[in-house]
Order: sequence, then C-alpha cells, then structure tokens
Amino acid sequence: MKKYVEGESKEERKLRKDREKDLQDHQVMGLPDIQPHNLLVKHQNYILCLKHGTKYSAEYVNKLYNMVSRHCTIDFTFVCLTEDSTNLNPKILVVPLRIPDNLKGWWCKPYIFSNKLGLTGTILYMDLDVVIANNINHLFTFEKGHWCTIRDFTRKMRPNWEKYNSSVIRFDSGQLDHLWQSFKSSSTLIQRKYFGDQDWLYDVTKNLPAKLFPDEWIQSWKWEIRKSKEFAAGGSKGNRKLKTIEHVQPKDTCCICVFHGDPNPHNCEDPWVWKNWR
Repeated sequence: MKKYVEGESKEERKLRKDREKDLQDHQVMGLPDIQPHNLLVKHQNYILCLKHGTKYSAEYVNKLYNMVSRHCTIDFTFVCLTEDSTNLNPKILVVPLRIPDNLKGWWCKPYIFSNKLGLTGTILYMDLDVVIANNINHLFTFEKGHWCTIRDFTRKMRPNWEKYNSSVIRFDSGQLDHLWQSFKSSSTLIQRKYFGDQDWLYDVTKNLPAKLFPDEWIQSWKWEIRKSKEFAAGGSKGNRKLKTIEHVQPKDTCCICVFHGDPNPHNCEDPWVWKNWR
C-alpha cells in the first residue's frame, strides 16, 4: 500500500522511500538499528564521515564527533556512512554504505555524493584522520551554493598546484549525485586510470570546478605546521611515527589539521595532537 505524507513533495517522497529501504537493508545486514531521522526537514547541516573496513576504528569516528561538537556552534547532524556501526556513539546517525564489492579504501568516497544517503541540506564531509583545532562554522557559510574542497598539500612544494585534496568537501544534497552515477557506471576503468579518488574528482569536475577553501583554514600537520616530516626508523606504511616530537600548534586561522598518509593521529606524539584528538 502506498504511503503519503501530507505536504510532501515528489522529491521528498523519493528520499523518504530510499531511506526506508536503507533501514530495511540495515536490518538485513544484522547491524544495530539506525537512529530515527526526519527526512521532511527542509534543510539541515550535516557533518559526514566514512568508515569502511578495518583501517579506522570506531574510536576515530567517536573522536571526530567529539571534536566537531566542541568546535561547531551551529545546529548539525553528525552522520557516519559505514557497513559496521559497532561501538559508535549512539548520538551518531548511521547510514548504510551500499557500494559495489570492487570498491575499497578511498574508492568508497564517491558514494558520499549519492542521493541514496537520504540527507537533505548542506553536507560537510571530513576524512577520519583529521584533528579539529578551531571553530568550523565558516566551512558551512563560505561560498554558499557552491561545492567546495581544498588544494592538495603538494601546494607546500609547488605553490601553483591546483589539484584537489578530498579530506574536506562541502556540497548541497543532490548537487553532485551525477558524479556518483558516472563513477558507478565506470568504476573499474576509473580505478585503473587514476591513482586515487581526488585525482578523478579534479578531472571529472573541470566543467564544474570547486570553490577552494583558503589554504590557511585547513592545513597538513606534517608539511605545513611541523618543521620536520622525517619518519623514525622502522615501522611499516600506515604505522610509521615521526622521528622527532615537536611542540607546535596550528595558527588561529587554521580550523582543521589533516594527517594524510603517515602518521595517523594515534601515532603522532606531538603534545598538541594528544591534547586535541579526543
């Protein structure tokens, strides 16, 4: 039997029905129940993260939730896109990650643009390997109506570098769904052609380029805040530590510190990181 909600538009009905299907799929997958969510709210602010596989634990998601709660003073809903919601803070809205089996690691990320997430509003996506330093409200208000991201940190060595880093992306729901549809239809070929998702994102959006957040707002911890990026001897890729401990901290203009590659925040012994990654 068809279900109608008074005052609901066709687009809102479609989003609701997609969301209801996600809830059913979530139960079939054997995951804990998703918290109820009101799809009929006209516009919301979302902070979205993605946890796939075992590279990052629930601790990373929960600490990101804690950090944005301390540093965002506008209303927002925190969302985790994942196939495993075990040990996540119950205040986090869990949305099932429904992607083809051939997608792993950063190649899961294009799914954040899908309309299937059932979110209506402005979405601020962050990678899990970040530490928030200062208030992030302005990431929602900067260049409203445009999608936004950051310049890749190769900018440190090559100041005119234009390509993207996909650690932080902001867009409106539905604005980039065509990217997911295009990626999904050719995902195998795209993964062969490009080193990673951000190279693909830069190429595929040349006709709809991002507005770039100012470099000083979002910075590389090891390349732009620390003095040395030399690693300690030993340690395998993904588990390396920095050779020296530095008593540094980001400038007041920086709101997010990104830990691309090594070290991950839990492997960084700089005191500021220990104090703020919680």
